[in-house]
Amino acid sequence: MSAIAARFAQSKAPVRLSLVQTPGPLESAAAFASGKVDLAIVRGDVGDLSQAQAVIVLAHATVLMVAPPGTSISDVAELKRATIGVIGAEANQKLIKVLTDEYDLTRAGVMFKPLAPADARRALEAKEVRAILLVMPLTEKYLALLRNVVPHTARAGPVMIAIGSAGAIAEKERAYESFDVPKGTLRGSPPIPSDDLTTLQTSFYLVAQKKLGNDLIGDLTQSIMNARRDLLAELPALSQIATPDTDAGAYIPVHPGAAAVYEGTRESFLDQWGNAIFLAPMIAGALASVLAAAWKFLRPVGKPSRKEALDTLYALGPRIRAAEHEAELEEIEHEIDQLLRTQREQPVADDKAERAVTAVNVAAHRLENLIHDRRIHLASQQPGRSWVDGHFP
Repeated sequence: MSAIAARFAQSKAPVRLSLVQTPGPLESAAAFASGKVDLAIVRGDVGDLSQAQAVIVLAHATVLMVAPPGTSISDVAELKRATIGVIGAEANQKLIKVLTDEYDLTRAGVMFKPLAPADARRALEAKEVRAILLVMPLTEKYLALLRNVVPHTARAGPVMIAIGSAGAIAEKERAYESFDVPKGTLRGSPPIPSDDLTTLQTSFYLVAQKKLGNDLIGDLTQSIMNARRDLLAELPALSQIATPDTDAGAYIPVHPGAAAVYEGTRESFLDQWGNAIFLAPMIAGALASVLAAAWKFLRPVGKPSRKEALDTLYALGPRIRAAEHEAELEEIEHEIDQLLRTQREQPVADDKAERAVTAVNVAAHRLENLIHDRRIHLASQQPGRSWVDGHFP
């Protein structure tokens, strides 16, 4: 992760990593569960991962139980009244419980003893422990360390003990899966193991808090994959980086932002905001119309100027000519009266204003004549009715 973080800075990736060193997976999981970090490298069988969503699988870790040369035990089921040294015992408490429950090791008198890596070889040679149990990636770096820990001779090598019930354990404990260690993994000649060996495997994950956004984790995932490609020749161990299980029922669900990268469904900027960009001008125009209409009704109502009054009066002419009922004419008369009333309340300051008043009165008088003529026309259209002396008899 240090190499990946450095590559991010060098390549100007859209994300940066600030690394916090921890002693091991247990402390890493604790820091993540407490919310002290946004991301963490965790082991699938260690700590509280209820809030974790997978970004990548960083490496697979294999459960190995190794005994000195000459050991006759080939499967965990054969262990009886033995002490097993455990490297990383604190982080492997769940594994110890799983094996103890599956094989009833307490009844068989099997005990587990914490061991530091530096003490493992001495404990085996002094027969303080019958075998050692550890969990590690099957890379050359870790296999070389294991060869130095376990005593061996030119003719006889260490014995690897199988976990024959790995499949049954994996069915119950989803943090594990059954795995076959390939023949000759620890040593090629004579091969150790002499045949494929059944055991358990778990994984190291880079996990993210659920609260982190999809775009951020999408950028992170893509940047990691780019860095992996660029650094693979220099750091072959990065070949173990893999896609986490994207199924809905995965043990550690994949973060939606990472899933979009793996599934090729990540949306571009235009995909995400295209509709908004297209609709924004239309929405803005509609809002402007609504606001204009609201202002028209909500603004303070003032008295119309004499020019506005004339325009209003001129607009009434077509309405009078089109009127079909007496009620329409009466309504128009009411509007004319109201307009003239408001005009009389305005002062006449000069000759120009006086001429405007005269024009309004002339227009109103003309409209009254139009109304009178329209009433006569309407009366002629109704059988048995006529207009006499200004009213219908």
